[in-house]
Amino acid sequence: MSEGQGSAKDEPTQPPERSGTPERSPWAAPGGEPADAPGTPPGGPAGPAGGEPYPGGGWQPQGGPGAAGGHTPPPGGHLPPGGYGAPGGYGAPGPYGPGGGPALRPGIIPLRPLSVSDILDGAIQMMRSNPKATLGLAAVVAALSTLPSAVAQALVFDELFDVLLSGNTNGAVSLGFAQIAGFLFTTVLEFFAVTILTGMLTRVLGRSVFGGRITPAEAWELTRRQVPALLGVAALTTLIMLAPMAVLWGLMVAAILAGRLELFALILIGGIFGYLAYVLFFTVRFAFVAPAVVLERRGVIDALRRSWRLTLTGFWRVLGIVLLTFLITFVINIVIGIPFSITASGLAYALGPGGAAGAVTIVQAIGATVAAVVTYTLQAGVYGLLYADQRMRIEAFDLVLQSAAVDQQRLGWVPASADELWYPSNAAGPQGYGGT
Repeated sequence: MSEGQGSAKDEPTQPPERSGTPERSPWAAPGGEPADAPGTPPGGPAGPAGGEPYPGGGWQPQGGPGAAGGHTPPPGGHLPPGGYGAPGGYGAPGPYGPGGGPALRPGIIPLRPLSVSDILDGAIQMMRSNPKATLGLAAVVAALSTLPSAVAQALVFDELFDVLLSGNTNGAVSLGFAQIAGFLFTTVLEFFAVTILTGMLTRVLGRSVFGGRITPAEAWELTRRQVPALLGVAALTTLIMLAPMAVLWGLMVAAILAGRLELFALILIGGIFGYLAYVLFFTVRFAFVAPAVVLERRGVIDALRRSWRLTLTGFWRVLGIVLLTFLITFVINIVIGIPFSITASGLAYALGPGGAAGAVTIVQAIGATVAAVVTYTLQAGVYGLLYADQRMRIEAFDLVLQSAAVDQQRLGWVPASADELWYPSNAAGPQGYGGT
């Protein structure tokens, strides 16, 4: 299913006029009436004109056969765990927060400003509710970007060991350059693969918030048009992160050439701390560029500006959650890597120095791939939910999500047009108008 089917729904929804009587929105406020009568698919029995059906055709009823006025699930449709209604579905719309009732939770998160535990739990629930489109995609990307180069490096290691034993210096230098070239190729390939994967996982998350599911093929169809912008923002942010390194290297080389070792040491120590602060600052400022590109369909510069504006408030909170996520992924890498490291050590002992290098490299690469499957998905989920949380806090976006959730509960399905709710024109707060 492609997003480019000539549908008017592919264009961002325009905000209502501030004066006069606004045009009735299909996403009514909580307690209001939906655009279509309950039990009838939006736009009539055949679904909305130009709408995007779920995989298998039609719309996606929730809660099993007989839900929403007797409609049954379409062939091949996917039902979210629990569906709608009680138990496990929506509660009655009402207040939330201190002293209020529970917030609506049709999908992986409650539809209110999120706590740290909500964000981490939501990222995990995204993996559990749709493993094929999350862990499955991450596994394919991680394997394609690491294992082929690991096999090539293993062959180089084995040959390099033989060359060193024979004393062939020229051959050792050539193999060393081949190893460096392989590393650079792997880095570039991983950069492209992870960037595209992040976009696809963000699209999965956007649907999971409402309890809907999405296939890997559908995630690709909905993301592929944003791939150039995703690669553009990834390349630009990487250049921004690396730019100070060139300046620091130039200053240190100049200090060495001038014989000023004390100045070199000062630049080195100050540069390390200064560069760390620089990286953390821009990591937070650009944390939401992928959601801005994928969910809001923005261009490169517009996505950078959008992320910057969303982090003008709550900077320290976002930084704390980003650092916590980094710590969690670091621990995951260590825990998953331990059994593979033990296996690699056993192979090195069993095969001896002549045959162990290649085998050890492949085993360690497999361990890194398994760890990447989890960490890639977790990071994409946390950053996407942080983006949603910032919009709830700044733009009252939770009101938009609640309105849509109540209407979807009445209708009994999550239409694919729910993806359009992420457009900034749908924000309930003042920043929702004016294309922030």
